[in-house]
Amino acid sequence: MAHTATLTHGGFNLSARIESFVERVKENRARAAEYSRTYRELQSLSNRELDDIGVRRCDIADIARDHAYCA
Repeated sequence: MAHTATLTHGGFNLSARIESFVERVKENRARAAEYSRTYRELQSLSNRELDDIGVRRCDIADIARDHAYCA
């Protein structure tokens, strides 16, 4: 899995840098919430329901991570 680092520079303006940091924190929290929601929903399905949609229980964490962080 490849990770990319994105560095945005708000210049020397402290308020712009703080604002940028706050936005990144909000985005990360939203992605973490999406991961948790997806993970919980898939985990709540029965083995039969998971089999119907072609998902193995051991793949739930990977699917939730891909959904939240790669989409």
